[in-house]
Amino acid sequence: MKKIVAIVGPTGIGKSNLAIRLCQKINSEIISADSRQVYRFMDIGTAKPDIEERALIPHNLIDIINPDESFSLAEYQQRCKLLIDDMHGRNIVPFLVGGSGQYVWAVLEGWNIPKVIPDIEYRDMLEKKAAEIGKEGLYRELQSVDPEAAARIDASNVRRVIRALEIAGNAIDDKTRQRNKNPVYDALIIGLTTSRDEIYRRIDDRIDTMIENGLVEEVKELVKRGYKLDLPSMSAIGYKQIGMFLKGELSLEEAIQQIKYETHRYVRSQYNWFKLKDDRIKWFDIQNDIESDIIKSIKDFMDFN
Repeated sequence: MKKIVAIVGPTGIGKSNLAIRLCQKINSEIISADSRQVYRFMDIGTAKPDIEERALIPHNLIDIINPDESFSLAEYQQRCKLLIDDMHGRNIVPFLVGGSGQYVWAVLEGWNIPKVIPDIEYRDMLEKKAAEIGKEGLYRELQSVDPEAAARIDASNVRRVIRALEIAGNAIDDKTRQRNKNPVYDALIIGLTTSRDEIYRRIDDRIDTMIENGLVEEVKELVKRGYKLDLPSMSAIGYKQIGMFLKGELSLEEAIQQIKYETHRYVRSQYNWFKLKDDRIKWFDIQNDIESDIIKSIKDFMDFN
């Protein structure tokens, strides 16, 4: 089977920086597994690798669509497969790097993703229902019809809850994420973690840096380019709250606090995707000296598995 190395874990843990250093030593390339970094012009709020970092190591599946374009999980999975095939054709073991659980597992587990055509009327009905019963009520409906999907979706992400209900509502016998019983990749999954307090501290520092580096100006520029604040891409953590600030619905201080709170909650949902007890993942605590051990694990994997 084709080999692939994945580096996973919560946001702000240092996955990208580690991956760049590893790829320099092992001569590899990065495939991004971040559902927000696919968008052009959204750089600061997505903590996208900068030009200098991308010059060091090729980064794939970053800046591939505009903020008003759609991009499905199935499209991501297909693009990933083509990239992995291409890299193996050049004798390169790819590094799949990111914290978007759906993206990572769709590739590594070989999900069979049902092709459900978007039903706009049904979505509108569910959006109205969410306004009436609340996002928690809508999430409970998903739990009742597709508990597996619900377990992998953040209850606060109304757009994804609606999409999951839309798929379930099409009376498809196959689940949204049927796993391939014979995955095509031999994967080494490296997980980065540490204490929850340390993760939150790193996140808060990073968000303060995003503000200092011009996140407000980035959102203003997106609006100036014609991208509306109600686009799905603009509902991402950080962009949504700064958009509310620009509309006068929040003070800047309130927006920053909401970004931190929502990012902390996002981290908790990421640990539902990447469980510390998952024996497929080889976990490393970033507060230890781990890089040499990770390099050894990767070299052993490449040479002997």
